[in-house]
Amino acid sequence: METTNYQGALQQPIGSGFNAQSTTNEIINGINLTGKIVIVTGGNAGIGLETTKTLAAAGATVIVPARDIDKAKKNLEGIENVEIEVMDIMDPQSIDEFANKFLSSQRPLHLLINNAGIMWVPLRRDSRGIESQLATNYLGQFHLTARLFPALKKANGARVINVSSLGHQMAPFNFEDPNFLHREYETLQAYGQSKTASNLFALELDNRAKEYNIRAYSVHPGSIAGTELGREAPLELFQKMGFVDADGNMLPEVAATLKSVPQGAATTVWCAVSPQLNNIGGVYCEDGDIARLAEDEESYGSYGVKRYSLDEANAKRLWDLSEKMTGVSFTI
Repeated sequence: METTNYQGALQQPIGSGFNAQSTTNEIINGINLTGKIVIVTGGNAGIGLETTKTLAAAGATVIVPARDIDKAKKNLEGIENVEIEVMDIMDPQSIDEFANKFLSSQRPLHLLINNAGIMWVPLRRDSRGIESQLATNYLGQFHLTARLFPALKKANGARVINVSSLGHQMAPFNFEDPNFLHREYETLQAYGQSKTASNLFALELDNRAKEYNIRAYSVHPGSIAGTELGREAPLELFQKMGFVDADGNMLPEVAATLKSVPQGAATTVWCAVSPQLNNIGGVYCEDGDIARLAEDEESYGSYGVKRYSLDEANAKRLWDLSEKMTGVSFTI
């Protein structure tokens, strides 16, 4: 029996009983997380906020690292079992400071949910010169997970969930020029490669960490109404993608496919708590189940995961590159 998901060996639905309409309340029903420690990046807005609410209501202590503390306090007001800490996922020093503070508490970490992300942004670079979507959507995940790895091991039963996207189908990872130094910047290509990287990271992390009872997953939440993800996107981009008409009104057929926020966060919660995944990891999930493989000839928008984002050689190559780009190594 296959024990890794390299080349998509385990990438097929398992009949979870959930679907695209399932909500976080349905997923969490009957699950008690009392005593569990959780970190949710981006946990104060959108599907991250819904994830935080759901896990906290089930008894977990949920730590939400946030760049804007005032906004986080406002959005999380009244939710019990939540701690707010300072962290900017694009700032390596900030990640280290947050991780050091958590590690000094000597607490185990049962769930790390790498939810924070950006999309549809113009070309920006962080202090290292790294393109912002790659820095935020992937390298921040890698850096934070590496630094928190001792606490994940201490849990003796931990999961890491990377919130990825169907957008990984827009681009494989470009090993020759990941930072758009020698090619024209295209925001959706940058987004796509960052999400492909997130999938490859979950794949390789699961293989390396499962001996410590740590499993890893990547998640496509679905297209969701009511999040902040598109706040910087120009109208022309939505028109180009066929989402809106000439006046900026969302097309009815597009609106009909959108999930609510509780539906959008459902697969993240499923990967975090489902006993159906106790003996499987490294898989890409959507609609409350493991996703199918998307064949190469299928056009963008068909559900499923592309083989290039589950490729063993790509995953190992990216791991090595990520350690070089961040200057952070896993002590596995």
